[in-house]
Amino acid sequence: MSTARLIDEFGRGPRIRILMRLKRSRGLGVRELAAHLRMSYMGVKQHCVELHQAGYLETWRKSRAEGRTGAGRPELLYRLTDKAHELFPAATGGFTLELLREAQVLYGPSAPEKLLMAVFRRRAEDLRARVRGETVERRARWLCREREAQGWLGDVVPVDGCLAIEEHHSPIQDLLERYPVLERFEQELVAEVLGVPVRREQQVVSGLYWCRFLTREPFAVREALF
Repeated sequence: MSTARLIDEFGRGPRIRILMRLKRSRGLGVRELAAHLRMSYMGVKQHCVELHQAGYLETWRKSRAEGRTGAGRPELLYRLTDKAHELFPAATGGFTLELLREAQVLYGPSAPEKLLMAVFRRRAEDLRARVRGETVERRARWLCREREAQGWLGDVVPVDGCLAIEEHHSPIQDLLERYPVLERFEQELVAEVLGVPVRREQQVVSGLYWCRFLTREPFAVREALF
């Protein structure tokens, strides 16, 4: 995660907190942002307007029900633009892609996949050996912290009452685009560490990355304070 770049661009003030919160979502309104960040509505609103004018945020209106009488006024939501997503670059860069292309030239078309599979298997074994937590939920929270230190942005969330890991940034997004087989490798890694089957879902729209690892394990509210 390029925190240093964010600090260079915005300092250490509330704008970084707004961008980081929006990065962990698919879009939020000012009221939700203010509640998450424990800031005033008007303070958040002013920062969002300025970030929007600078090209870091875009807006759209989402219809919503108001009371029991039908649809109310559409809610204005903010989300990051491509310009803002560039502040959270992929850590692999072009060098890794170049190495994999050369491996393919030298050792055949299957060489990149074999190399990537070996790396992910070794990483899964390492994480599995170090994981902490007696429950799936605690292991999931541990894994989120480990991956965040390496550039991912994830949270443990409930989905239909079941536990899931939801991520909103991947430092290997460029590799995922070039080698889709990594989606399966990531799924296998998370399943290995959690010790339960998982299903991986991914969506990339207008530069907005979203990935979810779904389990069938119940989400325990009491664990949320861990």
